[in-house]
Amino acid sequence: MSRADPETSAALSLLNARAVRERAHRMLAIGIEDGLPNFRIHLDSLDSAIDLVLKVTHNAYPSFDIPFHSRWRHFVANGDDRWATIAHRTDWRDRAARARSEFDLAIVSVFLDAGAGPSWRYRDPITGAAVGRSEGLGLASLAMFTDGVFAADPHAPLRVDAEILANISLADIARGMQVTDANPMIGIDGRAELLRGLGRLVASKPDVFGRRDTPRPGGLFDRLAALADDQGRLPAPTILTELLQQLGPIWPSRLTLGGIALGDCWKHPALTTTDATSGLMPLHKLSQWLAYSLIEPLQTADIQVTDIDGLTGLAEYRNGGLFVDGGVLSFRDPEALLQEHEVASSLVVEWRALTVALLDRVADGVRHRLDLDATALPLARILEGGTWAAGRLLARERRADASPPVKVISDGTVF
Repeated sequence: MSRADPETSAALSLLNARAVRERAHRMLAIGIEDGLPNFRIHLDSLDSAIDLVLKVTHNAYPSFDIPFHSRWRHFVANGDDRWATIAHRTDWRDRAARARSEFDLAIVSVFLDAGAGPSWRYRDPITGAAVGRSEGLGLASLAMFTDGVFAADPHAPLRVDAEILANISLADIARGMQVTDANPMIGIDGRAELLRGLGRLVASKPDVFGRRDTPRPGGLFDRLAALADDQGRLPAPTILTELLQQLGPIWPSRLTLGGIALGDCWKHPALTTTDATSGLMPLHKLSQWLAYSLIEPLQTADIQVTDIDGLTGLAEYRNGGLFVDGGVLSFRDPEALLQEHEVASSLVVEWRALTVALLDRVADGVRHRLDLDATALPLARILEGGTWAAGRLLARERRADASPPVKVISDGTVF
């Protein structure tokens, strides 16, 4: 399919962070004019949300020395940075070898990171603690990786081989995640199929994923390194675009346009345009979470990642919960609060898009209060500080199971 084809060009125009941000802010503008079908917007409550974000950030990072929001934070338990310990004691052949391994780990871990549900817990064999949600998923996936679950050679466990991933079973995932009838996980089937799809795709693209090694997800490092300029600089939005274009086919039966899979992109009636993208809202949450998580391995390999604020906030339920629980967003229909909603529903798409746009407004407010600019305090740090933790705090205060305020039916591949 030629990129000159109008539908193909239209599809590619949605596979980037700029499209997410532009359409999210259009959704917010429509909402401010009270023109959305599902939510009303109360910007007078935004200052309170900014206050809460500043409070939780200061509690977690009193000096405001905030790391990036990424998967690497979830490999730290009780101050013990487990991956750093492993990486420091490993005899890497060179920086690229470490980066490939870190890409392997980040990619698989992020694809296992959709919401596990309120009941699931991972019993950490090191501390004995029962850890739920993203932190538990992070520790479980790290243990699977370091145990060589995804590696072809048991003597070289710190890697993910395409052939192993393509054949991973539901039982393999359940065992690593300690899933039982008494410890259920939402969407485990979807996670397993996502990993198998990733393995098949990586194996089919040795020119992308096998430039310096046998095909592995971490081979994407070599492709991104080749895209850096002569000074070793790589814009963060380029990371996302590569992820979307290279990994797009693995996402389960969603929208396609011009023969191109659109990934985490959904229909919403408010977003009309004059081209083939009319009514489409790209969000790319897991891919952006992964893009943020690849920044640090690239930096460790001496590649300078620029334009980090070119990525957007993440359209997930903690950030989104901040605005619903914080009173910035309210349901038009109070009954919607009690109902379960499909990921593709206009209500969930609207909520997620508004979340992205409102995160930009929160970031502006936080920087204004601290008299800092985006270079000193990029969105990636505000998310970590930050908005995600504030959303979780409100959820814990308002609901015994700390569930999000919008009930979403998840298949384990979006949230």
